[in-house]
Amino acid sequence: MAPRPAWKGYLKLSLVSCAIELTSATDRSEKVSFRVINRKTGNTVRRVYVDSVSGKPVADEDEVKGYEIGDDEYLLVEEDEIDAVQVESSHTLSIESFVDRADIPPIYFDTPYYVTPADEVSEEAFAVIRQAMAKEKKAGIARIVLYRRERPVMIEAFDKGLLLTTLRYDKTVRKPDEVFEGLSAKKLDDELVSLAAHIIDKKQAVFDPSGFEDRYEEALLELIQAKQKGRKPPVVQAAERPANVVNLFDALKKSLAGEEKASAPARKPRKPAGKTAGKARKSA
Repeated sequence: MAPRPAWKGYLKLSLVSCAIELTSATDRSEKVSFRVINRKTGNTVRRVYVDSVSGKPVADEDEVKGYEIGDDEYLLVEEDEIDAVQVESSHTLSIESFVDRADIPPIYFDTPYYVTPADEVSEEAFAVIRQAMAKEKKAGIARIVLYRRERPVMIEAFDKGLLLTTLRYDKTVRKPDEVFEGLSAKKLDDELVSLAAHIIDKKQAVFDPSGFEDRYEEALLELIQAKQKGRKPPVVQAAERPANVVNLFDALKKSLAGEEKASAPARKPRKPAGKTAGKARKSA
């Protein structure tokens, strides 16, 4: 079953536009999820909104959004009034400028979405825009209203379509100086840095996301399966916590030796001397 689009509208580049759909690029479903249960009855527990003063439950039709305008004073806003608020980015993804992707610090990247043409009529214009972006190796900057928030976004050519990534606002991103200002620039031993660089070189690999598994979730599943079968939960030996290195040089040397040993190709087994000698005699 194909996932439902998260947004439908138009992609616009100057005077060229086409109908598009956004589909979430990630799946948030989890293998292990828990419900809250009443221990005494075994029944599931559901959340109920109650009046903060009377303590009585509030019926669904009596629930309404309120915007605080003073102490315990709220302005009531209906759902249809919110839905009626529309700006251009509510329905149109208008590319405002193009930048080098590398110029956007990764800390600003938020949520990815696949972008595809919504119908056959839009396919040609969509393909032209995508191909031009791929040729120029540029990323488009635009804005979009998603989940009742306008968000800046980056759009780039990806596979056969486009990839849209919502961006964080500058005011929501902590500046590095706020966290790193206490770190002093120490003069480092060149040999220590060189040893660390050699370890990095030995650990080089091709990125393969299929190799990542949620080991914590797998441990939870083992616990659940054991309880289902009436067995004791498996005893998991806690991993030894690392400590601060006292002798950095020795630690780097041992690490490098271990990496060289692990990456060394296995030697082929040597043939028995007798068979080799026999063949030699035959050839003679």
